[in-house]
Amino acid sequence: MTDATRDIRLAAASDLDAIRRCADEAYALYVPRIGKKPAPMIADFATQIEAGQVHVCVEEEQVLGYIVLYPRDDHLHIENVAVFPSQQGTGHGKYLLAFAETEARRAGIAAIELYTNQHMTENLSFYPRLGYVELGRGEEAGFERVFYRKELS
Repeated sequence: MTDATRDIRLAAASDLDAIRRCADEAYALYVPRIGKKPAPMIADFATQIEAGQVHVCVEEEQVLGYIVLYPRDDHLHIENVAVFPSQQGTGHGKYLLAFAETEARRAGIAAIELYTNQHMTENLSFYPRLGYVELGRGEEAGFERVFYRKELS
């Protein structure tokens, strides 16, 4: 898949079911590790879509994944990023994260922050490979989280 065949656009209300399905499928494997549904599986996507915080990665209008982001303090906060399991490993997640960097720069924001659950061990090496630096760990909203920041040049 090339960047020419996929696009990222603001999510519409009509994308809600696909986004929920993506979250459920992408995060299902973590339920046994965490002992409950991860935050993205219970997120209020309808409100986030209405607030203009959700973008979808699409190919021919088929949703491949999504990202939830918004400005917070001195950074762009990535609340959630997910790709359908059938599409994982094809670069869509990195493409969505690169989109976030572009959006931050466009808004004059010099850093991005995100978090992951410490039980999502795959992410603990993934984000550092993309230039994210661990800020710390702690409990937030009932989840054991690892916080990351990436300074943009």
